[in-house]
Amino acid sequence: MTRGISSIAVYVPRRRLSRRAISEALAWRLQSVGGRGERAYGNWDEDALTMAVEAGRAALGGREAVAGVTFASTTHPFLDRSNSGLVAEALALPAQVTTQDAAGSQRAGTSALMALLEGTAPSTLLVAADRRATQPGSVQELNYGDGAAAVVVDGQAELAEYLGGYSENIDFVDHYRQAGERHDYALEDRWVRTEAWGPFVRRAVAALLAKTSVAAPAITRVVLTAPRATAEPLIRTLGLTNATLVDGLHDRVGDTGVAHPLLMLAGALDEAMPGEVILVIGFGQGIDALLLRVSDSAPQRRTGRVLSGALARGLTDHAYVRFLSHGGALALDWGMRAERDMRTAHSVHYRKRAALNGFVGGRCTACDTVQFPAAPACVNPECRAFAPQTPIRLVDLPATVKTYTEDWLAFTPSPPLVYGNVAFEGGGNAFIEFADVDPGEVSVGAAVMFVFRIKDIDHARGFHRYFWKATLRRS
Repeated sequence: MTRGISSIAVYVPRRRLSRRAISEALAWRLQSVGGRGERAYGNWDEDALTMAVEAGRAALGGREAVAGVTFASTTHPFLDRSNSGLVAEALALPAQVTTQDAAGSQRAGTSALMALLEGTAPSTLLVAADRRATQPGSVQELNYGDGAAAVVVDGQAELAEYLGGYSENIDFVDHYRQAGERHDYALEDRWVRTEAWGPFVRRAVAALLAKTSVAAPAITRVVLTAPRATAEPLIRTLGLTNATLVDGLHDRVGDTGVAHPLLMLAGALDEAMPGEVILVIGFGQGIDALLLRVSDSAPQRRTGRVLSGALARGLTDHAYVRFLSHGGALALDWGMRAERDMRTAHSVHYRKRAALNGFVGGRCTACDTVQFPAAPACVNPECRAFAPQTPIRLVDLPATVKTYTEDWLAFTPSPPLVYGNVAFEGGGNAFIEFADVDPGEVSVGAAVMFVFRIKDIDHARGFHRYFWKATLRRS
């Protein structure tokens, strides 16, 4: 059995804030206007967990259920609730799957990947995501981005086989975020570059090549999240004469934290041919180095260009104030309509969790009518049977807009509040909220898909409630 990666997918939020918009808003302080490219940022109802679900859905595709789920992040929404467990429920995986949260450093994703590749589990879904809060006017605000990536690790290695890995734990603090703080504190770039990036990577790569007996010229692509000005001279000193530095995505996405090495790996696997060797570096209070060889079956397993497809779906945004509001850096006065109690009835949530987390409805066993939510009685007026209903997951069913309303009076952190009825292919309707749509964009008959999002936020008790929303199917 050859351990490796059989599937990879990414999720990048639709909105990409122009860095020039940031610099223009802050020109009074900076005395200059510039900024190249854009950075991805999530809607108000997105966090690391919702992005992980989207990447995980794409990575699983139509494959059978995996045996485990690992969720790596430094921005898990919950400190004492199984984030990976909620991801598993949103993906409608069996209750018997093992779940684990990985955190603590920017290496959480690569360290988890190495552990799974060296393990014996039959198949595991690894999802990595971050949505890091940034202080207005900071370098991190310009450089960070939001995003997620997911891989399926198993013994088939249909995309890439694992050749070996090397890891060191070193308490080198290049940045940190103390418990209870919202923002990272970063140290001087030059010190990090000279004291860590160079020495750590050179030592790890030398040890890895010796361990695997792979010659440096055999490596064709390098995933290295360091700034390009640091990464390019560094790989030259490693003797990687045939290696190409994988696009770091600074101009189109930004640094997505724990997810970033896997996001870049997806870009490498979009283009790599069978037999190519990819070096993946994870950095953060130490170093991870992994070698992967692209499998012979990779061209058949690829379902399109994973990363470039996500990049193409982006929408360039110049609304800096919206970015601040959606990220929680600017508290707007939403008026009296926002003054409502968002308390979750956890007993009801527990009993209805299949419907809420997994978007599971019911199909009448007497007449085949689909309904959401499932109920003791069929909603079909010509049936009305009190008969058992077969659970049916509605998330992946094709659907279209049946009715909709753009409500400019009801409260939402991203006006207008758009909601309405969607009709599922094969029968069934659901009254649902829409996400990631602009005013005037929704129309009757438009095709929609469903995304796992924050339904509302209970600020009084510090709780996020999640549910599925409809969004336009744009590709």
